[in-house]
Amino acid sequence: MANEAFVDSIVNEIIEPGIQRLMESRYFSELREGKLSVRRLQGWSLQHYLHNVVLLKGFALCMVKNAHDSRLFNHFSYQFEEERTHPDLAKRFGLALGLGEEDFADATPVFGCLVHTSRMIHGMLLGSPAENRVGALVDESMVRRYSGEFNTYARKHYGLGDDACEFFTVHMVADEEHTAQASEVIARMAETPREQQLVREAAQHTVRLKLGKFESIYESYA
Repeated sequence: MANEAFVDSIVNEIIEPGIQRLMESRYFSELREGKLSVRRLQGWSLQHYLHNVVLLKGFALCMVKNAHDSRLFNHFSYQFEEERTHPDLAKRFGLALGLGEEDFADATPVFGCLVHTSRMIHGMLLGSPAENRVGALVDESMVRRYSGEFNTYARKHYGLGDDACEFFTVHMVADEEHTAQASEVIARMAETPREQQLVREAAQHTVRLKLGKFESIYESYA
């Protein structure tokens, strides 16, 4: 129970305020108003496609790293399978907005997105199991919330339909389960004050970098 209360404090004190700041950012304020440029929507698609490709590689390496622990191995195997289609779903959104396959083949990460993805991989490969799952708890909580914004306003203002918006309809549902799984691992593994300090710092960093990711997309794709 004490560890569950600790995870709740991470959500309430760090993640939820971060989500609120993200929703108040100029990216999502303009999306809700229908004033966000198509290029900035395309930018999300390109950058999130690259991010998801890297995450798949990270999950594969996590399976190898934790092959001695069947519970963790099975957790990462499941996460890999859950995420397997997500690069293509992110790409589909961009294709519906006028991008071509060559745009994805030629894309490189912009600075804020590179730093955010690097933090996620750092936690996956160098962190403890509890630190590892902080990225999932933070990132997927934020993705679940902003998927609702994209799903509503990409349809309302930009004329997109079910096929183009499937990434968002999937994440509005699936990430609720994924965050619950991440919470369970953190509560089980973050047993010492030192481990909890690392979890709290990782959550703070990941929130800041997620906010920076969207600022970087906004600045890089006018």
